[in-house]
Amino acid sequence: MYTCPKGHASAEGDFCDTCGARIDGAAPAVPLLSVPVSEQPAAPVKEKCPNCGYPRSGPFRFCEDCGYDHSTGRVPQIDPPPVVAPAGPWTATVAADPDYFALNDIQGVAFPAGSIPQTIPLAPPQVRIGRRSASKGTTPEIDLGAAPSDPGVSHNHALLTFSTDGTWLVSDVGSSNGTWINDEEQPLGTGQPRTLKDGDQVHVGAWTTITLHAPAV
Repeated sequence: MYTCPKGHASAEGDFCDTCGARIDGAAPAVPLLSVPVSEQPAAPVKEKCPNCGYPRSGPFRFCEDCGYDHSTGRVPQIDPPPVVAPAGPWTATVAADPDYFALNDIQGVAFPAGSIPQTIPLAPPQVRIGRRSASKGTTPEIDLGAAPSDPGVSHNHALLTFSTDGTWLVSDVGSSNGTWINDEEQPLGTGQPRTLKDGDQVHVGAWTTITLHAPAV
Protein backbone atom coordinates (compact mmCIF):
# COMPACT_ATOMS: atom_id res chain seq x y z
CA MET A 1 0.00 0.00 0.00
CA TYR A 2 1.14 3.59 -0.80
CA THR A 3 0.14 7.00 0.50
CA CYS A 4 -0.59 9.83 -1.94
CA PRO A 5 0.29 13.49 -1.18
CA LYS A 6 -3.30 13.99 -0.08
CA GLY A 7 -3.05 11.18 2.43
CA HIS A 8 -5.05 8.57 0.56
CA ALA A 9 -4.04 4.92 0.78
CA SER A 10 -3.47 3.54 -2.69
CA ALA A 11 -2.66 0.10 -3.97
CA GLU A 12 -0.83 1.66 -6.89
CA GLY A 13 2.63 3.22 -6.35
CA ASP A 14 2.54 5.75 -9.21
CA PHE A 15 -0.85 7.40 -9.11
CA CYS A 16 -3.37 7.38 -6.31
CA ASP A 17 -6.24 5.10 -7.18
CA THR A 18 -8.50 7.36 -5.08
CA CYS A 19 -7.77 10.90 -6.27
CA GLY A 20 -5.24 10.34 -9.13
CA ALA A 21 -2.42 12.32 -7.58
CA ARG A 22 1.14 11.29 -8.50
CA ILE A 23 2.88 9.45 -5.70
CA ASP A 24 6.27 8.60 -7.16
CA GLY A 25 8.75 7.80 -4.44
CA ALA A 26 6.15 7.85 -1.67
CA ALA A 27 6.62 5.41 1.13
CA PRO A 28 4.23 2.50 1.28
CA ALA A 29 1.40 2.98 3.66
CA VAL A 30 1.40 0.87 6.78
CA PRO A 31 -1.39 -1.69 6.46
CA LEU A 32 -3.97 -1.79 9.18
CA LEU A 33 -3.59 -4.79 11.38
CA SER A 34 -6.65 -6.82 12.22
CA VAL A 35 -7.03 -8.01 15.78
CA PRO A 36 -7.58 -11.76 16.07
CA VAL A 37 -11.02 -12.73 17.29
CA SER A 38 -9.47 -14.55 20.21
CA GLU A 39 -7.84 -11.30 21.35
CA GLN A 40 -10.94 -9.11 21.00
CA PRO A 41 -12.57 -8.09 24.31
CA ALA A 42 -15.37 -10.42 25.34
CA ALA A 43 -18.93 -9.14 25.62
CA PRO A 44 -19.83 -8.38 29.21
CA VAL A 45 -21.55 -11.28 30.97
CA LYS A 46 -25.03 -10.42 32.22
CA GLU A 47 -25.60 -10.73 35.93
CA LYS A 48 -27.95 -13.57 36.81
CA CYS A 49 -30.58 -13.73 39.50
CA PRO A 50 -29.09 -15.70 42.42
CA ASN A 51 -32.51 -17.17 43.17
CA CYS A 52 -33.63 -18.49 39.79
CA GLY A 53 -30.74 -17.80 37.40
CA TYR A 54 -32.72 -15.54 35.08
CA PRO A 55 -30.49 -12.86 33.40
CA ARG A 56 -30.84 -9.47 35.03
CA SER A 57 -32.00 -6.70 32.70
CA GLY A 58 -29.86 -3.66 33.35
CA PRO A 59 -30.17 -1.96 36.69
CA PHE A 60 -33.67 -3.21 37.43
CA ARG A 61 -34.10 -3.98 41.10
CA PHE A 62 -36.48 -6.94 40.84
CA CYS A 63 -36.00 -10.14 38.87
CA GLU A 64 -38.41 -10.31 35.98
CA ASP A 65 -38.95 -14.02 36.49
CA CYS A 66 -39.19 -14.68 40.24
CA GLY A 67 -39.38 -11.17 41.71
CA TYR A 68 -36.10 -11.47 43.64
CA ASP A 69 -35.05 -8.13 45.16
CA HIS A 70 -31.43 -7.49 44.15
CA SER A 71 -31.17 -4.70 46.73
CA THR A 72 -32.33 -6.61 49.80
CA GLY A 73 -31.75 -10.20 48.70
CA ARG A 74 -35.33 -11.15 49.53
CA VAL A 75 -37.63 -13.43 47.57
CA PRO A 76 -41.31 -12.45 47.60
CA GLN A 77 -43.50 -14.87 49.52
CA ILE A 78 -46.72 -15.86 47.79
CA ASP A 79 -49.42 -16.97 50.16
CA PRO A 80 -50.98 -20.29 49.13
CA PRO A 81 -54.69 -20.23 48.33
CA PRO A 82 -56.88 -20.91 51.35
CA VAL A 83 -57.90 -24.51 51.81
CA VAL A 84 -61.67 -24.80 51.72
CA ALA A 85 -63.01 -27.84 53.47
CA PRO A 86 -65.35 -29.73 51.16
CA ALA A 87 -68.98 -29.53 52.09
CA GLY A 88 -70.54 -32.74 53.25
CA PRO A 89 -73.22 -34.54 51.26
CA TRP A 90 -76.88 -33.67 51.21
CA THR A 91 -78.93 -36.01 53.35
CA ALA A 92 -82.53 -37.13 53.32
CA THR A 93 -84.65 -38.04 56.32
CA VAL A 94 -87.23 -40.69 55.42
CA ALA A 95 -90.14 -40.89 57.83
CA ALA A 96 -93.71 -42.14 58.15
CA ASP A 97 -95.61 -38.84 58.35
CA PRO A 98 -98.96 -38.95 60.23
CA ASP A 99 -100.04 -35.55 58.85
CA TYR A 100 -99.47 -36.63 55.25
CA PHE A 101 -101.20 -39.95 55.96
CA ALA A 102 -104.26 -38.12 57.35
CA LEU A 103 -104.54 -36.08 54.15
CA ASN A 104 -104.63 -39.23 52.04
CA ASP A 105 -107.33 -40.96 54.14
CA ILE A 106 -106.79 -44.33 52.40
CA GLN A 107 -109.38 -46.88 53.41
CA GLY A 108 -108.03 -50.18 54.74
CA VAL A 109 -104.49 -48.88 55.24
CA ALA A 110 -103.20 -48.48 58.79
CA PHE A 111 -100.50 -46.01 59.74
CA PRO A 112 -97.30 -47.77 60.94
CA ALA A 113 -97.13 -46.54 64.52
CA GLY A 114 -93.71 -46.66 66.18
CA SER A 115 -91.69 -46.44 62.94
CA ILE A 116 -88.33 -44.70 63.30
CA PRO A 117 -87.18 -42.03 60.80
CA GLN A 118 -83.98 -42.80 58.92
CA THR A 119 -81.47 -40.25 57.62
CA ILE A 120 -79.38 -41.33 54.64
CA PRO A 121 -76.69 -39.51 52.59
CA LEU A 122 -77.57 -38.68 48.99
CA ALA A 123 -74.87 -39.94 46.64
CA PRO A 124 -74.63 -38.17 43.24
CA PRO A 125 -75.49 -38.36 40.46
CA GLN A 126 -78.91 -39.98 41.06
CA VAL A 127 -80.95 -41.49 43.87
CA ARG A 128 -83.98 -43.59 42.98
CA ILE A 129 -87.10 -43.72 45.13
CA GLY A 130 -89.29 -46.80 44.95
CA ARG A 131 -89.75 -50.37 46.12
CA ARG A 132 -87.18 -53.12 45.63
CA SER A 133 -88.37 -56.01 43.50
CA ALA A 134 -86.26 -58.94 42.31
CA SER A 135 -88.85 -59.93 39.69
CA LYS A 136 -89.05 -56.41 38.24
CA GLY A 137 -85.34 -55.75 38.67
CA THR A 138 -85.82 -52.55 40.68
CA THR A 139 -83.16 -51.67 43.27
CA PRO A 140 -83.88 -48.10 44.46
CA GLU A 141 -81.43 -46.38 46.78
CA ILE A 142 -84.39 -45.20 48.91
CA ASP A 143 -86.28 -48.47 49.28
CA LEU A 144 -89.77 -47.91 50.66
CA GLY A 145 -90.69 -51.55 50.27
CA ALA A 146 -88.80 -52.48 53.44
CA ALA A 147 -90.78 -52.74 56.67
CA PRO A 148 -92.91 -50.85 57.22
CA SER A 149 -93.63 -51.16 53.50
CA ASP A 150 -95.55 -48.19 52.08
CA PRO A 151 -98.28 -49.72 49.85
CA GLY A 152 -98.80 -46.48 47.93
CA VAL A 153 -95.26 -46.32 46.50
CA SER A 154 -94.60 -47.61 42.98
CA HIS A 155 -91.61 -49.82 42.24
CA ASN A 156 -90.17 -46.96 40.15
CA HIS A 157 -91.70 -43.92 41.77
CA ALA A 158 -89.45 -40.83 41.69
CA LEU A 159 -85.89 -39.79 40.95
CA LEU A 160 -83.52 -37.40 42.72
CA THR A 161 -80.85 -35.97 40.41
CA PHE A 162 -77.81 -33.95 41.47
CA SER A 163 -77.40 -30.68 39.57
CA THR A 164 -74.13 -29.01 38.54
CA ASP A 165 -74.98 -26.05 40.79
CA GLY A 166 -74.84 -28.29 43.88
CA THR A 167 -78.59 -28.74 44.40
CA TRP A 168 -80.90 -31.72 43.94
CA LEU A 169 -83.85 -32.01 41.60
CA VAL A 170 -86.80 -34.38 41.99
CA SER A 171 -88.97 -35.74 39.21
CA ASP A 172 -91.80 -38.24 39.08
CA VAL A 173 -91.07 -41.16 36.75
CA GLY A 174 -94.65 -42.28 36.14
CA SER A 175 -95.81 -43.36 39.60
CA SER A 176 -99.37 -44.51 40.26
CA ASN A 177 -100.09 -42.12 43.13
CA GLY A 178 -97.93 -39.13 42.26
CA THR A 179 -95.12 -37.18 43.89
CA TRP A 180 -95.94 -34.12 45.98
CA ILE A 181 -93.75 -31.22 47.12
CA ASN A 182 -94.30 -29.53 50.50
CA ASP A 183 -97.93 -28.36 50.83
CA GLU A 184 -98.65 -27.94 47.11
CA GLU A 185 -102.12 -28.98 46.00
CA GLN A 186 -101.01 -30.55 42.71
CA PRO A 187 -98.46 -33.32 42.22
CA LEU A 188 -95.47 -33.03 39.95
CA GLY A 189 -96.04 -33.73 36.30
CA THR A 190 -94.32 -36.87 35.06
CA GLY A 191 -90.80 -36.09 33.90
CA GLN A 192 -90.93 -32.46 35.06
CA PRO A 193 -87.98 -31.87 37.45
CA ARG A 194 -88.24 -29.51 40.40
CA THR A 195 -85.25 -27.97 42.18
CA LEU A 196 -85.23 -28.65 45.91
CA LYS A 197 -83.79 -26.49 48.65
CA ASP A 198 -82.81 -27.19 52.23
CA GLY A 199 -85.83 -28.35 54.23
CA ASP A 200 -88.07 -29.16 51.25
CA GLN A 201 -90.30 -32.20 51.69
CA VAL A 202 -91.14 -34.81 49.07
CA HIS A 203 -94.31 -36.82 49.78
CA VAL A 204 -94.87 -40.22 48.18
CA GLY A 205 -97.08 -43.22 48.77
CA ALA A 206 -99.56 -43.48 51.63
CA TRP A 207 -97.48 -41.94 54.41
CA THR A 208 -93.84 -41.37 53.41
CA THR A 209 -92.25 -37.91 53.66
CA ILE A 210 -88.64 -37.40 52.53
CA THR A 211 -87.05 -34.20 53.90
CA LEU A 212 -83.87 -32.92 52.25
CA HIS A 213 -81.05 -31.33 54.23
CA ALA A 214 -78.29 -29.28 52.61
CA PRO A 215 -74.72 -29.72 53.94
CA ALA A 216 -73.64 -27.37 56.70
CA VAL A 217 -71.41 -24.48 55.59
